[in-house]
Amino acid sequence: MKEVKTNAMRMLDRLKIEYCVNTYEVSESHMDGKTVAEKVGVDVSQVYKTLVLENAKHAHFVFIIPVNASLDMKSAAQAVNEKKLQLMPLDDLKKVTGYVRGGCSPIGMKRQFPTIIDRQVEEIDAIYVSGGARGTQIKIDVAHLIRTTRAKVKKVTHDEHN
Repeated sequence: MKEVKTNAMRMLDRLKIEYCVNTYEVSESHMDGKTVAEKVGVDVSQVYKTLVLENAKHAHFVFIIPVNASLDMKSAAQAVNEKKLQLMPLDDLKKVTGYVRGGCSPIGMKRQFPTIIDRQVEEIDAIYVSGGARGTQIKIDVAHLIRTTRAKVKKVTHDEHN
């Protein structure tokens, strides 16, 4: 069976960046990050989720954080010099990013949005992010992900796991 390439994969191919694709079965219900890590067979600390937030004027910002952490909304807003941010309505996700919930990759969105990766990423060499479709994870070198998404690394999660 031929692998279906997502926008994220096509972009990485074009940039000649190495990555590994891990696919897994998905159900209709939303799957949490811990379950995704188990299905891919990796430590949950290596799996990151992509959140898209917006300001009052509907400017969009991308945050890549560990699946076992939660976004500190105040730190997130400060990281992109905004007073306040909120999660973008799910109904707008595909229209704005080109991706669906559970398959939103920080790589290959319709437009390049300001992107922040949580500082915990400094403790690992490679991370797993959505490959651009539900049931698809991409393992990518942290440095390549930062370069590809033009991300800044800042602390934007709560300290609940320490």
